[in-house]
Amino acid sequence: MTYELIVIGGGPAGYLAAERAGHAGLSTLLIEKRSLGGVCLNEGCIPSKALLYSAKIADNARHGEKYGVKAGDVMLDHPAVIKRKNKVVRNLVSGVKAKMRKNKVTVVEDTAYIVGRNEEGYEVKVGDTLYTGRRLLIASGSVPIMPPIPGVREGFEAGFVLTNREILDLEEVPEKLVIVGGGVIGLEMASYYQSAGSQVTVIEMLDHIAGPTDAEISQILLKNYEKKGIRFMLGSRVTKVENNAVVYESNGQTFSVEADKVLMSIGRRPATEGLGLENIGVELERGRIKVDSKCQTNVPGVYAAGDVNGISMLAHTAYRESEVAVNNMLGRKDIMRYNAIPSVIYTNPEVAGVGETEQTAAQKGIEFETAKLPMMYSGRYMAENEGGDGICKILIDKNHKKLIGVHMIGNYSSEIIYGAALMIEMEMRVDDVKELVFPHPTVSEIIRETIFEF
Repeated sequence: MTYELIVIGGGPAGYLAAERAGHAGLSTLLIEKRSLGGVCLNEGCIPSKALLYSAKIADNARHGEKYGVKAGDVMLDHPAVIKRKNKVVRNLVSGVKAKMRKNKVTVVEDTAYIVGRNEEGYEVKVGDTLYTGRRLLIASGSVPIMPPIPGVREGFEAGFVLTNREILDLEEVPEKLVIVGGGVIGLEMASYYQSAGSQVTVIEMLDHIAGPTDAEISQILLKNYEKKGIRFMLGSRVTKVENNAVVYESNGQTFSVEADKVLMSIGRRPATEGLGLENIGVELERGRIKVDSKCQTNVPGVYAAGDVNGISMLAHTAYRESEVAVNNMLGRKDIMRYNAIPSVIYTNPEVAGVGETEQTAAQKGIEFETAKLPMMYSGRYMAENEGGDGICKILIDKNHKKLIGVHMIGNYSSEIIYGAALMIEMEMRVDDVKELVFPHPTVSEIIRETIFEF
């Protein structure tokens, strides 16, 4: 059976590409070995946000007296939270399936293996069936990194060590949770399970949390987490997992911390193994599929989008990459740009940023100026965040006065940052932003207030 496009992987990159291609009239086959929606919808973005929102409600109720609201003993019902999370995921997966039907996309839930190529295109085997695609889009996503630390593999097999998949389905809240890795996933799970009643310890190799986040904002976030009771062991390296404990080294000394569960959250790697990419000569670079600005590989008619190309492992990046790939398949000129992709940490408080940080701008030799203000300059933020310590920081190119970076910590940041991304994408100058009208009172006004500091 021959299709104009075969998509391997049903996550954000895969299902959106299939939807766009089907809508454009291409006969499309989408192959997903687990569940439509991929990691993002089933084991990542969406389920974690469902958990974090429940935690946010509980935290707000516990501290409602600051706003004149008194409540009794507030308890987060973890089984009920998980049940609601599962309902949200089911509904959204059903929505993706409906979109596939609407756009006449054929969906096969099984493992795909690229056999080779023939006169009509590329051969993909699924079970005992052989399909041919005139074009291929590889969107197989990523998998958690499982480090070769003694005891990790055995702990995972015993259910003591978890990945992002298992942590979202725990039936009980662990009394003591150790999280290895202080990146986005680790921090979001630390935030939820601390609110749910766990004693949480985060062990991080770096001297800061939140990876490439602006250094000052990372420090503010750390202080907020510590106020909640989360313990951080920074500059520490895990050496062993054993007997319900995690052993780590710091400053030349060895320590041990007890744990009922351990979340391994040190990153993800592109899922390229077992696809048969070598059978058609797809070039890899350090385990990721190498692509150009059109998201095309070195093999004509073969594209790669999403985590599998390892450029920007975010769901919204995957969406755009899949659109770029399909547009080029259809003969529409389109290229992928990565200078204005926002990133968000959805904890309480939220963190969001886009573009250059002071650290990356300095590394690239960019001459820049910085302006920053406390979020309290926003009337709405002050009204809704008693004692909040959020900030907004804006970077501009010193020579041309164009925005090159916006970073903030404080609630609603996740909903505001797209506007900042648009400003950077459109290469807006300081004077351009000063002419914009922001709705009042909104937290988004902090961008306007900060821009007038230049």
